[in-house]
Amino acid sequence: MALLTLLDAHLAYGHVPLLDGTAFALDAGERVALIGRNGAGKSSLLKILAGLEKVDDGTLQLQQGISRFYVPQEPAFDPAATVFDVVGEGVAEARRLRERYERHAPGDDLDALQTRLEALGGWTWEQRVQETLATLHLDGVAAVGALSGGTKKRVALAQALVARPEVLLLDEPTNHLDLDAIAWLQGLVTDWRGALVFISHDRAFIDAVATRIVELDRGVLRSYPGAYTAYEASKARELEAEALAHARADKLLAQEEVWVRKGVEARRTRSVGRVGRLERLRAERASRRERVGQVRLELDSGLPSGKIVAELKDVSMRFDGATLIDRFSATFLRGDKVGLVGPNGAGKTTLLKLILGELQPTSGSVRRGSNLQVAYFDQLREGLDLDATLGDTISPGSEWVEVGGKRKHVMSYLGDFLFSPERANSPVRTLSGGERNRVLLARLFALPANVIVLDEPTNDLDIETLELLESLLADYAGTAFLVSHDRRFVDNVVTSVVAWEGDPAYGGRPGLWREYEGGITDWLMQRERARVAAVSAPVTTAATVPAASPPAASKSKLSYKEQRELEALPARIEALEAEQTSIAELTADPALYVSDPQRATALHRRSAQIEDELMSALERWEALASRVG
Repeated sequence: MALLTLLDAHLAYGHVPLLDGTAFALDAGERVALIGRNGAGKSSLLKILAGLEKVDDGTLQLQQGISRFYVPQEPAFDPAATVFDVVGEGVAEARRLRERYERHAPGDDLDALQTRLEALGGWTWEQRVQETLATLHLDGVAAVGALSGGTKKRVALAQALVARPEVLLLDEPTNHLDLDAIAWLQGLVTDWRGALVFISHDRAFIDAVATRIVELDRGVLRSYPGAYTAYEASKARELEAEALAHARADKLLAQEEVWVRKGVEARRTRSVGRVGRLERLRAERASRRERVGQVRLELDSGLPSGKIVAELKDVSMRFDGATLIDRFSATFLRGDKVGLVGPNGAGKTTLLKLILGELQPTSGSVRRGSNLQVAYFDQLREGLDLDATLGDTISPGSEWVEVGGKRKHVMSYLGDFLFSPERANSPVRTLSGGERNRVLLARLFALPANVIVLDEPTNDLDIETLELLESLLADYAGTAFLVSHDRRFVDNVVTSVVAWEGDPAYGGRPGLWREYEGGITDWLMQRERARVAAVSAPVTTAATVPAASPPAASKSKLSYKEQRELEALPARIEALEAEQTSIAELTADPALYVSDPQRATALHRRSAQIEDELMSALERWEALASRVG
């Protein structure tokens, strides 16, 4: 039996139905990714499943005694409260019952209280909270108001985990989290024993976590077993079939309309029936909900900048005795797409401001190119007036915008970003988080710029808009600096990454930044190789190495065992690559996720293991081969 079931659900705000007679069921142990366009109603649906909102019509059925916990996009806590107290609210019932038991009044049923306390684990709720805080690396005495957005998200997750619900509901859990925190969260929810429903537009996170994808499209929920890549293939086939069916229906309707206009007398039974069919066709066409078109993105690259956008030489930046950037050198050219990667608080924004001339370095030099026209996404976000209308936000005091040398009416321009003319006069505060980001992109792209800075542009954007933004940035003639923790998005856009490498576990030092060709995946592979090399390198001390010792020989003779290992490695690498290819062919078949979802999950897990084994084998082969010469 399903843990929760939603039947024939209807929900509408204004004239647009968000849920249109749809149904949903969640089984024990499932991890469901809920996706869909911005404004489609995903957050409303999640709140309905959590019991925080009700449908206009339909029913939500729950297994008896089932517990649910909902974590919103932006958790709201009392700023003065401590982390321990906030996390302890996850066991509020156990705390309340124990206080009542300890301060019982005459006539209280202590046996019933004790039975319920034991069922909730109420006697040891403080220990549960402390264990959860330790697991999530949180300081229980810290004030919540002093925490960053990412740490507040951890506090909200700790509150959910300590409650131990059977159903966990997460709304955009990866927002505000850096790469390491996303990897941590990925492991946490993958090991979660209860059922999970989460909204996310992070495709790498969905692929790693979800056992099923459910899309909310035009008021209807559609389920797709397996990974995001399998969903994409199934969705493409569905849209193609839908387009053909609509084309056939429209052709038939047009033929019937022509028949009516010819003035045929509808007096016979056959003619009366034909008129009735025409009326039905008209009704079906009027009730059809067309798929909303794609966002049309166009970016004005302005006048070309000089060939060199910025040149940094031995740049360092220190604040209050802390080194954020230490002797960093790099040259950024016109047309480069650069990703800045690092944990929250590492200094990504500071480095950006140094590159753009908004800050001067403590030491070193920064030379900037000529004719730079910079558009900064994060600055637009800070200046967003929630009471202003969409039209005034895009083009204050004018009904026209100019993009790429073309003049467009603001209503038409908003239509390119999927906002209807009726909404042009709506205040910004009525928009969802993703819709607000679309407005910001519309405002950014209306500015002529040959250098654009996108600071976390992917938060709340739906997947389809993300893919279009990727394509736009790839074709952009100017220079782009991108700060994002969306691994797939960065990999698909950038030509290089500037990565923080101050982690001592990888041989780093405070303020160390390096530039790498490629995306986040390429950087992580190179960082892991460096870590393995550092760990496997022999440790030497001044006492064991003579002061005037000559450089060690780069090559040494292999032992018999190492020689045999080197000879066997190519065959092992070939076998692993063949197995990986075979698994890729199997998992590309959508039928596998329907007929045997457990095998599909096991194959994906094995594919990840093969990737690690391949990396180790290649590194070992490289190390041995370099000694042979």
